[in-house]
Amino acid sequence: MWPRHLPDLEWRPIIEAALREDLGIGGDVTSQLVIDPAASARAVFRARKAGVLAGLPAARLAFSCLDPQLHFKAMKQDGDRLHPGDVIAEVSGNARTILAAERTALNLLSHLSGIASVTRQIVDKVASFGTRVTCTRKTLPGLRALQKYAVLMGGGHNHRYRLDDAVMIKDNHIAIAGGIAPALTMARRHIGHMMKISLEVDSLAQLEAAMMAGGADIYLLDNMSPELLRRAVECVAGKAVTEASGGITPETAASVAETGVDVISLGWLTHSVTALDIGLDISSEV
Repeated sequence: MWPRHLPDLEWRPIIEAALREDLGIGGDVTSQLVIDPAASARAVFRARKAGVLAGLPAARLAFSCLDPQLHFKAMKQDGDRLHPGDVIAEVSGNARTILAAERTALNLLSHLSGIASVTRQIVDKVASFGTRVTCTRKTLPGLRALQKYAVLMGGGHNHRYRLDDAVMIKDNHIAIAGGIAPALTMARRHIGHMMKISLEVDSLAQLEAAMMAGGADIYLLDNMSPELLRRAVECVAGKAVTEASGGITPETAASVAETGVDVISLGWLTHSVTALDIGLDISSEV
């Protein structure tokens, strides 16, 4: 599992790149023109919708990277459930700097909280079945560490982080290798004893062929109906981990988990999730 805590070393390069992208060469020209350089302000992060918080380190670093003298105070922690109106954090100090970092802080905080919020919805729906909810490698380029962290904050688990984490034999590998049996044989021949083999199958015939060929550690049951999933789980009979994938939504997650699969994996948790509505409001108090 990817760590539930990410050091600033992981966050900082992404924050710095986002700030450079937003500020350009000239910086926030609007604030430079209309706000006194000595003006101070106090701003409050507030939840506008219910959800789960993730990404506070991103918000904090967006400000401190521009001005270490800004004071950032968190009222919530990543993983906390949010209700509309909840105060998440506040930042005080130079007004120009707060406004310059505002968009970077909100973009990442809202995006990561959106991932954590939807993850928590699905985790809650399948909790009674003991099924794990995981993300995949379908992450936005450069944001994988942060997005997988957000999944953990929502109570989910992580799938592979990189291509070298585990052997995952999918349909294209099978086609090029010449079938399930040759693919499994070659993989098993060369991997170390610590490496797991996951095999994607989309029919009971493929699953039976795999088991006849010595089997895998994990069977990725792709785009199967609940009835097929149930039969596949019965066929595996606890000899390997069963993972359901493909087309699973918050509405269908419970019926998939009810089949007895060990894991549900959802790529859209990271590549298509909606950001959680969080605002940054300037307070009259400084």
